[in-house]
Amino acid sequence: MSKKELMKPVLNTKKGLKQAALNYHQHPKPGKIEVVPTKSFVTQDDLSLAYTPGVAAPCLEIAENPENAYKYTAKGNLVAVLSNGTAVLGLGNIGALAGKPVMEGKGILFKRFADIDVFDIEVDSEDPQEVIRTAKSIAPTFGGINLEDIKAPECFIIEEKLKKELNIPVFHDDQHGTAIISGAALLNAIELTGRKLEDAKVVVSGAGAAGIACANFYVSLGINIENLLMTDSKGVLWNGRGDKGDERNKYKRKFYRDTPKHTLADAMDGADVFFGVSKGGLLTPTMVKTMAPDPIIFAMANPDPEISYPDAIAARPDAIVATGRSDYPNQVNNVLGFPFIFRGALDVRATTINEEMKMAVAKSLAALAKEEVPDAVKHIYGEEELVFGRNYILPKPFDHRVLVAASAAVAQAAMDTGVAQQPVNIERYREKLMESVDWSRAILRNIYNSAKRNPKRIVFPEGDCPKIIWAAHEIVMAGYAKPILLTKDKAALLQKFKELNHSPKGIEIIEPLNSPDWDKYVSTYFHLRQRKGKTMEGANESLKNFFYFGAVMVEVGDADGMVAGITVEYPEVLRPAIKIVGPKEKGKLIAGMYLVQHDRKSYFFADAAVNINPTAEQLAEITMTAADTMKKLHMQPRAAMLSFSNFGTVSSPESDKITKAVSIVKRLRPDMIVDGPVQPDIALNQEVMDERYPFADIHRRPNLLIFPNLDAGNISLRLVTHFGHARSIGPIITGLAKPIHVLPKDTEVNNIVNLAAIASVDAARG
Repeated sequence: MSKKELMKPVLNTKKGLKQAALNYHQHPKPGKIEVVPTKSFVTQDDLSLAYTPGVAAPCLEIAENPENAYKYTAKGNLVAVLSNGTAVLGLGNIGALAGKPVMEGKGILFKRFADIDVFDIEVDSEDPQEVIRTAKSIAPTFGGINLEDIKAPECFIIEEKLKKELNIPVFHDDQHGTAIISGAALLNAIELTGRKLEDAKVVVSGAGAAGIACANFYVSLGINIENLLMTDSKGVLWNGRGDKGDERNKYKRKFYRDTPKHTLADAMDGADVFFGVSKGGLLTPTMVKTMAPDPIIFAMANPDPEISYPDAIAARPDAIVATGRSDYPNQVNNVLGFPFIFRGALDVRATTINEEMKMAVAKSLAALAKEEVPDAVKHIYGEEELVFGRNYILPKPFDHRVLVAASAAVAQAAMDTGVAQQPVNIERYREKLMESVDWSRAILRNIYNSAKRNPKRIVFPEGDCPKIIWAAHEIVMAGYAKPILLTKDKAALLQKFKELNHSPKGIEIIEPLNSPDWDKYVSTYFHLRQRKGKTMEGANESLKNFFYFGAVMVEVGDADGMVAGITVEYPEVLRPAIKIVGPKEKGKLIAGMYLVQHDRKSYFFADAAVNINPTAEQLAEITMTAADTMKKLHMQPRAAMLSFSNFGTVSSPESDKITKAVSIVKRLRPDMIVDGPVQPDIALNQEVMDERYPFADIHRRPNLLIFPNLDAGNISLRLVTHFGHARSIGPIITGLAKPIHVLPKDTEVNNIVNLAAIASVDAARG
């Protein structure tokens, strides 16, 4: 890694954030998205099927019946994110090309939250008719169109026309997304404050696309339009203002009132509810103080709300406050809506997204916020008290239940209103959605938040390595752990920090040979190994090796864990770890597993680092200790013990070993989900498993893969990370009495940071 790559900027400064964002978008390849084939394309036969002559067959089928496009192409799961860049969030009219990073980002959100593929389409025209023509021309490619960052009133014209003339869902998220999510929050806030919707006096600040859409949606929910005042940059929309032309277009016209209230301050006096989709700082504490008791304040301007959360609460402690920010309660985030709206609409082949479907989403989100929050979701956000109330009126975006609740609500509403071309059994559909959720996707977020709550002291024996320096800096900035770097020369190490543009603040630096604890550590090691042939002189010599010194620090409690190995081979770290810290229980096995993330799913590979050819008993122990580690990380293990044989199709010493190991685990852990021997491609294909082996205990995709020997585990790991666009974290060493994790030689900085966070969590949980 070059020195330039090591100089990663700090995110908590504007300059650092800008450079980090530019680096993120440029490296390792420009942009945030790519096209990945879903079919094999490695042989001449593949070429013949994918292109000419084979491709003619599906082409002719589609020509005969256009509906076959959903059968033979990706159309049914493909959405266009279409923009002309005239109203990019927080940036204004920057043009189509400049808005492309936002549209690519929207594509990532679609994929991450609802597994929907996206092509971003940037239209270089401010003429709404040109945008309409473009959308209609490309519509055959897509299952739906998400309009994005188009200014008002053109966005209304474009969406209305396309909804009339296309038979696929068209949805302008800037209008409806905020309306739907804030509408869900409104339902719960109204309930918590004991109001009735029809009686609430409402102020909407902002008369653009979002403001008008929000106001219309709130009226649909039950707000009395006569009780709603809308403001723009000139103040309240009132009939004596003398607005002309676009200032009083048909979309705003319905919100003009005969009222003596002409300013935002006037409107706020006695108001029950404030909705802001305008600009930061517009709402003052003085205005908030004039609101009715138990006011509802949704300040949703981005990136800065109309009034900050702390200022709103300080002015009115009795208020329910929501913003668009993630660092305060009640975030109104559009990502709670659009991915799941399109998921449900696509899955029933809806011809449109109508008001009933939007209403169904809002009500489903409001209802979900009242349900008990799973522990896994609490750990993701580092909040143990997520309970329906004034500080929790909306579910969190990373709550896996949102996909099921919202998408099923959309699908049901589409069927109820007759716009679903492919109706589904809603209960089976909900089950399908539940199965599609990768319950382990949030594992890293769980680890990070757990580590930040109780950061532990983690020693790095290779403190002079530039990657360790960078990682230590990032660990401190993120708050995952308290790094301790070992070095021969502290002054030289501090100079390296300076050269790499990193601060040593929060990092402890120790010169072992000059440590005041040297004699204590030597004595400790001698007493541990004196009956293994180690003399005091030998102990003194051994501790000159920093891996031994670091392990003794962990053993005596001067460090809580150790991460090492970037400059050496595995045994150089494992040897002192086993000699000094040792296994949790005498005679028990130490093993190594990797967390592998691939195709939005997470798997643990064990043992892929330590034991060369384990016995059946050892395989059983590897499985159980790996399962214990997964539970610490808030994952429910489902283990497949892998082989070349499927449940006895071939009898051999190798497959018989797996059968015996499965039997041992089931006897010792009767509640654990485990089965085998089974081939990996079968284990990971639930449909085939259910069809061929209905007796198997694995009824959902396994997330813990147990390999018969080190050859199989390590080779599989390296192949999948090389060819499969997967990334790995590890090895995570299991079975040691205290956390010591081994870095692969020359590993990347992010793996060091991740292992340090894992070590910190291990140490905290014991």
